[in-house]
Amino acid sequence: MSTNARSRMPENGPGKPGARKNTPGKGASGKNSPGKNTPAKNASGKNASGKAGARKPAPRKNALTERQTPWGTITFFAVIGLVAAVAIGFAFMQTRSSADAGKIAGLVSKDEPGREHVTTSVKYDATPPMGGNHDPVWQNCGVYGSALRNENAVHSLEHGAVWITYRPDLPKDQVVKLSAKVGATAYTLLSPYPGLDAPIVLSAWGKQVKVQDAGDKRVDEFLRAFVRGPQTPEPGAPCTGGKATA
Repeated sequence: MSTNARSRMPENGPGKPGARKNTPGKGASGKNSPGKNTPAKNASGKNASGKAGARKPAPRKNALTERQTPWGTITFFAVIGLVAAVAIGFAFMQTRSSADAGKIAGLVSKDEPGREHVTTSVKYDATPPMGGNHDPVWQNCGVYGSALRNENAVHSLEHGAVWITYRPDLPKDQVVKLSAKVGATAYTLLSPYPGLDAPIVLSAWGKQVKVQDAGDKRVDEFLRAFVRGPQTPEPGAPCTGGKATA
């Protein structure tokens, strides 16, 4: 072979050591790569599609053995406790003022059997009245600047209220003191009452005392003894929700 012919031959001819061969089926590592898809592995080394990573279902609760709150029992004893508290409170109310009432000088007590509801005027035998037949609507407790209707106020006495009445000419500072007491004491009424034979008269159902001054200690004694006291014909009845005007 001539020199020119030899020079035209490709350098990487067949059989030459430096030639690359395309070997089907082999990867970069030289191993055969079969045509199967190998499942991917997650970070823990387990197949993502395998069952090893599946969560186990939570165990079901047994309704027969599961502990439950005994609401029925709790409610029963709560009701029993409430009834007992009411009974004790009522018993205390019935006995608390018997001793106090005996210490009030000048206290007048009178049986008042009449308790009928009427819509006409009633002629009472005491001024102010201490009980008797009365209007079906009670007078709301509170402070009033004008005289109240007897029949409505007496109904409030039946509910356990104390009605404080005063002469219209009572000095203003005395009225202010009485207003403060009524404002601080539930189940009390205050109103002027023309024709009183004493400056101030306190009345409860079947009970009454007359005083000369708002600072008289018997005012507080009477309130302690008879506001919703044992003389109340209808304990627990309201002193609101009735007649709100004089």
